[in-house]
Amino acid sequence: MSKRLQVVMDDEEYADIEAIAKRSGESVSVWVRQALREARRQQPQAEAGRKLASLRAALAYEFPTGDIEQILEETEAGYHS
Repeated sequence: MSKRLQVVMDDEEYADIEAIAKRSGESVSVWVRQALREARRQQPQAEAGRKLASLRAALAYEFPTGDIEQILEETEAGYHS
């Protein structure tokens, strides 16, 4: 489903956008949609924030671990069993 977006701007700003779109061989609507898509792509994703929060929460815990060499040996042995 499509939605309509109305943006209010002064005549000079609209004329600038209209000229840019014309030089690009596009309508103002097409140019504005592309500009908005590009601006949206450059915004940090909410998903990244959630992943970071999960990682920070996990790093708050302290669990016992073994010697790294022993862990690697046991992991490797598990591949071959």
